[in-house]
Amino acid sequence: MNSHYTQEAAPFLRFYWVAGFKPALESIITRDESCVGFRVTTGNTEIKMTTGLLEWFEGIYFARHETFCPRYSWLKKGFDGVLSDPGIFDRPDAIELLGVGKNMVRSIRFWCMAFNITRPISDKKPLRVAGLMKVTSFGKKLFTDKTGWDPFAEDIGTLWLLHWQLFTPPVIATFWPLVMNGNVREIFSAKELTQAVGGRIRQDDRFNRFSSSSVEKDASCFLRMYSFSNRANSDEIECPFTSLDILLAGDKKNKATFNVEEKSSLPNSIFMASCFHYAAITQPKLRTLSLHKIVYDFNSPGVVFKLSESDVGRRIEESIREIPGVSFAESFGNRQLQFEHDPESIYLKLLDNYYANHT
Repeated sequence: MNSHYTQEAAPFLRFYWVAGFKPALESIITRDESCVGFRVTTGNTEIKMTTGLLEWFEGIYFARHETFCPRYSWLKKGFDGVLSDPGIFDRPDAIELLGVGKNMVRSIRFWCMAFNITRPISDKKPLRVAGLMKVTSFGKKLFTDKTGWDPFAEDIGTLWLLHWQLFTPPVIATFWPLVMNGNVREIFSAKELTQAVGGRIRQDDRFNRFSSSSVEKDASCFLRMYSFSNRANSDEIECPFTSLDILLAGDKKNKATFNVEEKSSLPNSIFMASCFHYAAITQPKLRTLSLHKIVYDFNSPGVVFKLSESDVGRRIEESIREIPGVSFAESFGNRQLQFEHDPESIYLKLLDNYYANHT
């Protein structure tokens, strides 16, 4: 590759290769101070590799959900439990306090971390799905009784917002981004997802200690979490995320396909909030965010919500007139969001306004 930064950027390149982006040999690597990382240009394809992206995978976690998909009451139950007792998940009477089985206690702890509702009190890296916990600022804003945005997750927008949280750093549900960002077959089974992800993770030494059976458990959970294909399964009936229609049933039993059509249940406000959150994560000092980045970049809103470029453009155009200080303009042939304030503040303001009008 054509750059003296190649050796320094090697860990980033390997990470993106595993995730599905494969720079060609003639790629040009340059420093990108705007995102504190590197910019890789391969022909007409460009991707920014930020140090923050590596931080998303500061730990590798497979099959920590104990085979259970998240259920309707679990996140609120976990939030309230940690708020009252940071050590609740390790208590001998946790089963009675949370009203679930032993394996479900561990699953609740995992999902609360994965959805950014709780974090370990210890700052030791990588994060451990164990020990004393604390609630996050996001968890407080969403689940606090009386003052929270949606304490009982009754609004469909909350499910989309929680789905988005799975892909924000630090990522705890490792399998989810590897699938959503990767190139998988049009119609797939759990076994085929396992093979696709397994083929990628074998290219990175950090994944060597994980067995294919752990990856397969994640593949099965992923399908059951988002698909209505087997409604006799109790996990599927109780998992709220099937209502997002991210997966559709395939033409054969136990197979599914990604739904890349318009998502009518995804509120524009939640989508736009995710765009500004993504800007805050990947390029906090900039006041622009390109349409290409929103649609195609790693863990971007377009990828996470499985939206087409035309649908993303339409949603932005419909929304910006309601957001002060934000425009959608073309610059040097590229359409981009332009905004006056820091993206984190816009993200939070959009969510405040959404829930003020919907709960």
